[in-house]
Order: sequence, then C-alpha cells, then structure tokens
Amino acid sequence: MGGDSADGAPPADAMWQSSPPGSMYDYIKAASFSIGPDGLVDQWSLRAEQLFGIPAERAVGLDPIEAFVDADLRERSRRKMAEILDGREWTGVVPFRVPDDGTGRRGEDGLAEIYVMPTRTAEGERAAVCIVVDVRTLRRIETDLAASQAIFGQSPFGFLLIDTDLKVRRANERFASIFGGTPDDHRGKGVHDYLPRGEAERVAATLRRVLDSGEAVTDLHVTGFVPGSDERRHWSVNLYRVHSGSGRPIGIAWLGTDITARRAAAREAAAARRNLALLNDAGARLGNSLDLETTARQLLDVVVPGFCDLATVDLYQGLLAGDETAPGLADGSAELRRVAFASAVSDAPLTGTGAPVELGSVHRYPFNSPCADALRTARPVTVPGEEGDLVQSTLAVPMVAQDIVVGLVQFARVKGSEPFGDRDRDLAVELAARAAVNIDNARLYRREHERALILQRSLLPPGDPEAAGLDIACRYLPGSASGGRAGEVGGDWFDVIELPGHRTALVVGDVMGRGLRAAVAMGELRTAVRTLALLDLEPADVLTHLDEIARGLGAPGGVRQATRAARRPREAEPSEVYLATCIYAVYDAVTRRCTFANAGHLPPVLVQPGESARMLEVPPGMPLGVGGEPFEEVEVELPEGSLLALYTDGLVESRDHPLDEGLQAFVGALTDPVRPLEDVCDHVLNTLGSHHREDDIALLMARVQGLPAEAVGDWVLPREPRSVGHAREYARAQLAAWDLEQLTDTTELLVSELVTNALRYGEGEIRLRLLLDRTLVCEVWDAGLVQPRRRRARDTDEGGRGLQLVGLLSAAWGSRRTPHGKTVWFELPLPDSGSTLMDPAEAMLELF
Repeated sequence: MGGDSADGAPPADAMWQSSPPGSMYDYIKAASFSIGPDGLVDQWSLRAEQLFGIPAERAVGLDPIEAFVDADLRERSRRKMAEILDGREWTGVVPFRVPDDGTGRRGEDGLAEIYVMPTRTAEGERAAVCIVVDVRTLRRIETDLAASQAIFGQSPFGFLLIDTDLKVRRANERFASIFGGTPDDHRGKGVHDYLPRGEAERVAATLRRVLDSGEAVTDLHVTGFVPGSDERRHWSVNLYRVHSGSGRPIGIAWLGTDITARRAAAREAAAARRNLALLNDAGARLGNSLDLETTARQLLDVVVPGFCDLATVDLYQGLLAGDETAPGLADGSAELRRVAFASAVSDAPLTGTGAPVELGSVHRYPFNSPCADALRTARPVTVPGEEGDLVQSTLAVPMVAQDIVVGLVQFARVKGSEPFGDRDRDLAVELAARAAVNIDNARLYRREHERALILQRSLLPPGDPEAAGLDIACRYLPGSASGGRAGEVGGDWFDVIELPGHRTALVVGDVMGRGLRAAVAMGELRTAVRTLALLDLEPADVLTHLDEIARGLGAPGGVRQATRAARRPREAEPSEVYLATCIYAVYDAVTRRCTFANAGHLPPVLVQPGESARMLEVPPGMPLGVGGEPFEEVEVELPEGSLLALYTDGLVESRDHPLDEGLQAFVGALTDPVRPLEDVCDHVLNTLGSHHREDDIALLMARVQGLPAEAVGDWVLPREPRSVGHAREYARAQLAAWDLEQLTDTTELLVSELVTNALRYGEGEIRLRLLLDRTLVCEVWDAGLVQPRRRRARDTDEGGRGLQLVGLLSAAWGSRRTPHGKTVWFELPLPDSGSTLMDPAEAMLELF
C-alpha cells in the first residue's frame, strides 16, 4: 500500500484496494437483494442465488413475502414491509422457506438474519435494500469464537498468535501471568523483547522458517529470563502456521510449556546418575594399588573432568614418612606433601591459600585458612574463588579414615561451570572418604612392608662376606612395587657360613608366599641353617633337619613340635603351611670340591674357564615343609677360577617370561667369568632385572680360588706313641717354612694334645693337617666315632686338661664327623691380625 497524501487524506488507490481472499465476508457469506416501490424483488445478487437456491431471472418480480414466508406469518410480514417502505430500518430473524423450483419439489426451510434498510429510487420512490445472513453460519461463527476464546484464554500454556511481521498479535492470560501485565500489553512485541539476543535471533529464524515453509516445529527448547528477575526459565515451544478460511497464511501459533521444573528434575536425575557412575568408577579403580601416590592419582582420574575441572591431593608428610601421628595434626597446620594434581582446563595448580603449590612439594596451610579449618575440624569447607581468578569455587574436603585425618583433597570448578550444590558436596565427602580408607590401608601396608624389609635385610649377611678359597659377591633386590603383588616383601635369603678346615657353606633359599609372615619364616629358617651348619653336618642332613623345622613352623607349638608334627601329620590351614626351597652347598678350599644338596630349588650354574656356562645336574628334591622324602648329595670338583652362581626364581621367572626362557637368559648372561665378580653381578641384573622384578631377587656368586699346595701341610701318622713327637716336628718345620715361628710354641703344644687324644681315645691311623689362609688351622683326623668332650679336671687328676688347654690357647676349636671317623681342630690368628692369645706358660699355670 502507498503512504498518506500530504494533506493527510488516504491515497485514492488505498480507498479502492481489494480485500484479500479469505475476508470475513467470504467466511459469513452475506447475500443481498432489493425491493422496489411495488414491494416486489427488483435486484437479486449472486450470493442470494447461492443462499436461497433461486436464480435471479426467477427471483426478480417475486413478492418476497408470498415467495419466502409461511402463510401464517404473511400478515405480520406485510405490516413490517409497509413500515420499511415508509422509511424505517428493521433488523430481525425471519424463518423462510425456499419455494419449489417449478418441478413441484419444495425447497428447504431456513432461518435468516435480515437487515432491511429503506432507500429511494432515482425517481424518488421509496424502496428497500436487504442484507441477508444465514443464521446457521452466524451460530457456527459464534461457536468457533467461543471455542477459540476458551482454548486461547483458558489454556494453562503460554499461547501467542504471531503475525507475518513476527509481532505478537494476541497473548493469553497464562503468557501474561509469566511475563507481567495484561494480554493487551504484549501486542506488537517481538521475541527480542523476551529473550537474550543470541537466543532471540535463533528463535526468530525458526519463526520465519515456519512461516515460509508451513512445516510445524515441536519441542523447541527456549531459554530466557523472567522480566525484573535473574531467574532463568526454560520452555518447550510448539510452532505451526495459521491460515484464514480461504487458506491464506495469517501468522504463527506459539504454544509454550514451562519446563523449568522438569529440566531441574532432569538435571537432578542426571546428576544422580553421574554421581552413581562416579562412585562405581571410584569403587572399581580405588583399592587396586597399595601405593599412596598411585591411590591419590586414581582418585583424580575419577573426578577430573567428570566431577570437577581441577583437583589436588595433599597428604600429611609425617604419615608419608611412617610416623604414627604427625606433629601439629590437631590444628591442621602440619606439613603436607602434594602427591597428586589433575586439571582439565589449566596447568596451574590450585593454591588453596597463598602461593601456588607445586606437585611433590612440602607445604603448610596457615592456621586461619579455610583448608586448615577443614583439616582441623574434619569437615568440608567451600572456598570461593578470588576476583580475577580462573576458579569459581573449591571444595576442600578432609580425608578421614578410622577417625584420623590423613590429608586433604580439593575439588574446584572454574567460572562458567555449574556451581557446587549440596549433592556435589555429599559426593565429594564420599569420594574423599573412600580414597582415605585406601590411602590409610596403603600407609599401613607401607609401614608393614618397610618393617618386613628391615627384618629381612637384618637377617642377610652384612656387606660382602669373606670365605677361604672363594671370592664372594652377592645381591638382594626386593620385588618392584609395580609387580603383580604390589611389592610385598618375600622370603628370599642367602648366607655364607664359614666352617672349620677352610670350608664354606653357601646357602640360597626362598620361602613361598609374601609379606611379614614370609619374612619371619625366612628368618627362622636362616637361623636354623646357621645352627645346623655349625654342627658341621653333611648337606643332606642339614636339609633333613631343616625340613622338620619348616613343618614345625605350621604346627601348634611352633618349632618345638616339629618332630611331633612330622611323626603325626595334621590337617593344617593353607595359611599355616610353610613351604620353602633351599640349596645348601659346602665348599672345601683345600680340595676345591663342593657338595650340594637341594630342596626343590633351581639348579646352580657353573662357568668353567674357557667353557660356556651350564646348569649343574643336582637332584631337585622336595621343598622344605613337604616331608617324607630323603635328600641326595652330589659332589662336584670346581676347577680353579671357575664361577658358581646360586639364585632365587625372582631373577629368572615372571608372568611374561616363562622359567625356561629366564634360565636360558641367565646362562647366556654369564659370558665372561674372568671379569671382576661385582661387574658380573651388575651385568646379570642389568640384563635380567628389568624383566624379572615382580619377585625378590637373591643372587650369590662365588669364584673358586682354592688354597695353593704350599698353604697346606698334610701328614699321616702311624698309631704309635712316637707319632706325637713326629707331629710336633712336622708342625715346627711347616711353621718355619711359612715364617710363623711366633706360633710355634702354641702350635706344638696344642698339636701334641690333639694327637695324644687321638692315640688314647681314637681308632686307626692319625692324620695331621695344617692350613694357612687368613688364619692357621690345625686338624687331627682319626677313625674313631666318639666325639671329644671337654670336662673340668680335678686338682688331683693327672690328665683331662688337654681340651681345656686347647680352649684357652686357641681362637676357636671343635670337632666334626667325617665319613670315616672324626676330625678335631683348632684355629690360631696370624701374628699380623692384631689378635693376641694367652701365653702357653700362663695357660699351664691357670690350669694347674
């Protein structure tokens, strides 16, 4: 349409503009006809033809009263017609009937609302114009309007009618109750008056698309704010295009449902599901490790980013160090170490209060800080973010286990994330509590592990032990914490025991199982091995006695009931059964022969000069604690310079490497036996240790360095009295050859006593042997089985003081059985060793 003219009158084209299709006149279908001065129809419109069903050529000239009014109403109708022709208007409802169509068929009866207006013809005669509307159409319009008003006005949903300019044409009471004012106050407003800019543009584009395409949109989610309030509201909107009666688009219907509460309930349900999922995830992850730092990191893996954007874990430094109670624990100001940090948005760690705390650093929270308050009260505290800080808020939650605060976990959300609610606070407390229990378990385990490790190491030989005729190197490595059993202490041990006659017992064993019980059992078995070894028993006898002791460890009464348990087996709980493997070897430095006995242990490995390493064929035997099977011995001569290796299965076996493969790798690693022995140990561990660190590793390596022939004096004496003198002569000459004249008097006296006892109480020929190494050892052999017994002689006794004299003048003495009798020996320190012995004359005076 054009604009108004300069004088304010509407333009001519606007005055004659056609109404668009679908106007109200189309909808109500009004008809018209006129009555001339003679009271007869002189004009008949097309709409009248449609309404009455009579064409114009037939209707013109009809008396409308005679044609359309029943006979009983005609008199009254004529009076009304006369009044109209006299110049009076009339409006009313008139029943009518449609006359027959000339075929004898009568038309339908009807009811019409008629508006009769008087007029004059061109000649000035009175006439009338009639406007007729079918009452049925009017009633339908009234019904539709009433229904529209009921639906639109009484609907519990926000209802808008938006025109083609996307302006509100009509709003209902529900919409006005939410956005204020009356329904009329919203006329002419657009979506930008109700929604934020970005949201309004999105909705306006959707409205335009519905208007252009005619495609309805359902469940369009719209978010806005109630005017005059910061309350965020959510709606689900249905949009569809509205048409006129003729089908012309006239706007868009907006039906909106407030889903704020539903969205809140959905968020609550989603939060509950998320929290349950987090708790399930925490239950699955936490507790899989007995390492403090690993448990803390697992907690943060659960909560970031599923629950928060940043998180840290601080643990009390005293607890990490193994203290039972950290100093300052009560007021929350004790030292803590940051053991874990995770972030989904920034690499900057949380500060809590003060300067940022780096991962791994030790720090304190000021007494008046929120974090110290949380530690002090064992209650969570919400810490708001500072102005300009990335963090919106932080939950500082103490980690409490068995009423002990072990640390603090902080959960933080950055600005833009949803703030923490009460449900989040409860979840944070639950997560911290679960982690605290696992951390406390890890702390207790670490304490037990360290104690067991201390116990285990205290039972191992200190440093590198020394032995006659052997160069010794040994290693002990506890299982890695990343192994399949979380680094528990095992029962591996090794020992080097010096025996009389420059002999050495080499022992390697492994108690099956792990933990403190295994370490204690290992200590008991090692002590038993040392005791049995000092009795100078044969290797097979040592293992036999050790087997009985191992069975006694699981029997009521302990070791004291070992023999009884062996004789009367009982049903033992699996946790009470102690099994162990052990290999026991005795090496003689004079003969370079080594006797082995094995109780289910891995075979020793021997490397001879110029040859490849090989595993010795030693009968494996049954593990200690099984009982009922004898142990066998194997004697092997070890060439000079050869290398002997004893070890536990942790070196050669793992979950990913079978035993055979590990044994071959170990044998292959022993390629250069002449290199320094310490270097050989390091090479073996570097080659195998990285693949076999799930279990403890004990490695004992010995290089054979037998006593040279010139360090041994060996004589066989006949069984006669003069052999005593010959023995003194041999000893004197040998000491002179060794430049040990300072020991001559003592050695002659003691040799004389031992040879005399062999003649008096022994059997068969007598053998005298002197050995020189780090000490001087004298041995007297005979075929008698009766062991010498030291007794106290009375003042009147002429004899019985020989062994007392040996005990006074020697550094050590003893006797042992041999396959063909016994050996009595004594040991003297060398003059340059710094040890002093009693003078023979003083010893004689003391005895007499």
